[in-house]
Amino acid sequence: MSSSERDQRVALVTGASSGIGRAIGEAFGALGWSVGLGSRSDEQREDAAEAVRAAGGTPRPCPLDVSDPASVDEWFAACEEGLGSADVVVSNAGIAHPGALGELTPEELHQILATDLFGTILVARRAIQSMRGRISDLVFISSDVTRQPRPQLATYGAAKAGVELLARTLALELEGTGIRSTIVRVGPTTTNFAAKWDPTGFADLMANWGRFGLTRREGVLDPRDVAEAVVRVVTLPPGIHVPEIELHATEPY
Repeated sequence: MSSSERDQRVALVTGASSGIGRAIGEAFGALGWSVGLGSRSDEQREDAAEAVRAAGGTPRPCPLDVSDPASVDEWFAACEEGLGSADVVVSNAGIAHPGALGELTPEELHQILATDLFGTILVARRAIQSMRGRISDLVFISSDVTRQPRPQLATYGAAKAGVELLARTLALELEGTGIRSTIVRVGPTTTNFAAKWDPTGFADLMANWGRFGLTRREGVLDPRDVAEAVVRVVTLPPGIHVPEIELHATEPY
């Protein structure tokens, strides 16, 4: 891809106010791209926009609740009105409520599925409507829980497994359209994803995971590592498609 093509691209990122989403937005900004940032947190979203601007990009921060179809449509409309049609859409928004399935409330279960799975479907649907007929990329941020299930995260894992099946199916549906669909599956990453979890139960959670060998790895990814992988995927020449990649930090040495 030529530098002029890179400079002209428009990327939209959900869950963009912090963590992996923010890092991806900054990485796109460093390419000189225009970046639409969607999240429910107004203050953090504005901070993320400043980071994109400082990196060299043109930000468009707009409120977004991926679980609300009207909010998704409004977000796309606002971003594309200010930046132009999206060339890259990264579905990153996600939440989890840890706990045994029988102990979580129906409201908590619904929130996980509405955000992590239904919201991702809504965003992909709207993105495809805008992207048809152009070389473009759908990127789905997933988790290694799809391959290594973690007790207390059954619903989150089920949602992410659904996201991966969605991405693979879209890769087939979109063959010949110029739209690539890619899964970026990540291992443990330093973010505030679990910031609202009950800290008193976190040690028990880790001990429980340890029983199954799920805490064997000590290395933890930096969000910028994930962002670099996303950039590499979406800047490949049009004739190349990477269906999925999985990232883990190397062990400390």
